[in-house]
Amino acid sequence: MKLRSYKFLGVAIAASLVIAACGSDGGSGSINKATKGKPGGTVYILTQGEQITHLDPQRNYTGSDLAFAASTMHRTLTSYKYAAGGEGSEIEADLATDTGTASEDAKTWSFTLRDGSTFEDGTAITCADVAYGVSRTFAQEVITDGPTYAISYLDIPEGGYSGPVELNAATTAEEQALFDSAVACEDKTITFRLKVPVADFNVAVTLLSFSPVPKASDTGEGYDTAPVSSGPYKIESYTPGDSLVLVRNENWDKDSDPIRNAYPDSIVYKFALEGAVIDERMIADNGDDQTAVSSDGILPENLLTIFDDPKFESRRQDGYDPYVTYTAFNVKQVSCLEIRQAVWLALDREALRTAAGGPYTGDFADGFIKPALAEDYAPGKLVEGLNVDGTPNTEAAIAKMAEAKTACPDIYELATGEGLKFDHGDTPTWAKLVAIWIESLKAAGIVLNSNPIEPSAYYPTIMDPETQGSMSRSGWGPDWANASTVIPELFCDCGGFNLSQNSADPAYAEFEAGVQAARAETNRGKQGKMWQELNQYVLDQVWAIPGSFTKAQDIWGSKLGNTYRWGPYGSFNFGDLFVNS
Repeated sequence: MKLRSYKFLGVAIAASLVIAACGSDGGSGSINKATKGKPGGTVYILTQGEQITHLDPQRNYTGSDLAFAASTMHRTLTSYKYAAGGEGSEIEADLATDTGTASEDAKTWSFTLRDGSTFEDGTAITCADVAYGVSRTFAQEVITDGPTYAISYLDIPEGGYSGPVELNAATTAEEQALFDSAVACEDKTITFRLKVPVADFNVAVTLLSFSPVPKASDTGEGYDTAPVSSGPYKIESYTPGDSLVLVRNENWDKDSDPIRNAYPDSIVYKFALEGAVIDERMIADNGDDQTAVSSDGILPENLLTIFDDPKFESRRQDGYDPYVTYTAFNVKQVSCLEIRQAVWLALDREALRTAAGGPYTGDFADGFIKPALAEDYAPGKLVEGLNVDGTPNTEAAIAKMAEAKTACPDIYELATGEGLKFDHGDTPTWAKLVAIWIESLKAAGIVLNSNPIEPSAYYPTIMDPETQGSMSRSGWGPDWANASTVIPELFCDCGGFNLSQNSADPAYAEFEAGVQAARAETNRGKQGKMWQELNQYVLDQVWAIPGSFTKAQDIWGSKLGNTYRWGPYGSFNFGDLFVNS
């Protein structure tokens, strides 16, 4: 899943330790376990973003947004457990009565819906509603930015289905029949027929792309700002640039929902705040801010203030999250391997690390698979000449540029003349970081042009080939504990988040064949070795530069409970927060 763009790092080298569990709450500060709260009060969420990137469940794919919507508005067949640490990565039944039944070959999965689950208007949630929600994923002209596992996994020929007729008028009855065969309903049981074995498909359906949507309420693009709730809260008002207000859904029945507690009476998301202002308010802890959290973490310049002062001990935390940051090259624009290698060699990774918060940023990354995925992780071999202390090797970068001048003169001319466009979040922190990027690359003769993008528009911009720059900053966490949710998603056209635009690269065909073989491998140990090899393949081609195995720091108001970090999403479990009187 995607990491929010507000606080990306820009660092890379070898990892220094193996993390015990994805999303661990380790580090300084308190470790907050889930406890029984009291109903009532209002929880406030403060952010720099102009809006939630996507509230449409099939389009929601950003860690903190998933945590927010999944815990408040949108239910799924299965859910991650509401708990801190490793326990929070366990799954349990949500809309379904159990965590699913698989065939012996793991190519058929069935789930039976529990009784009593309704939408916000009181209408019962049916198998057909879940199937319709899944079908929306295929309407890629409308349902943009979301996960595409349904497209990858369901037994539907490639290009054979392009979404329901409600979203794609060109869909024929024959095409709809292909989907209806792959996702079949019988009374309360929904059955998924897959083209490949997926032993952990019951974890895949925790994603909101498998949430129910009532067909009659689907407004296409407009559903993004006014989705129908199946959870304990519903939208009272939503004004991008100002606020989103959730209030209790009177038709939600706790007896039908074994997971969600829904403690607050309301939840208010406040948008478009300055990062410095958010930190000032959280530090001061006055008025409504006593029941507030920042969804953006803590600015680097305020980390020492908060973590060196014992008065904040009960309302701060520092620990590893699920993410790896990286810089993707748009290979269609930067098709020269030597140029990509030169950028990596020239980058002052240690200066970026220091500016972003030093040790609070996490560990230098040696690839795109975090060590927490123990079966899939192996230390990566990085570009030859890369300084292990994170300082730039300008001499080696200049030598690579000399090679590029002969090997690919057109890209050399672009990189040294007009320059490469560098996509990043438009935040004060990134204003500092991009200056380091520009100066580092300038020493090797590479021109880098800053392209700041408003945070809530960041992913829609960089995922559009028409608006993406030459290089784009991002971060990724596994959707579940398998690198099948990392390597294919980030670097294969069969995935949903390939910023590298690498399919025209001569090295791509071999890579894609390896991905498909790894996906089909049912021996988990063998599959893990294959993901390790494919991770190294990406490093060798420098389709992206790994950044950091990240840590995250949080602060909250003094009257909030259940402020644990929900490991799978690297975020507060917003719907489980409660107000202490």
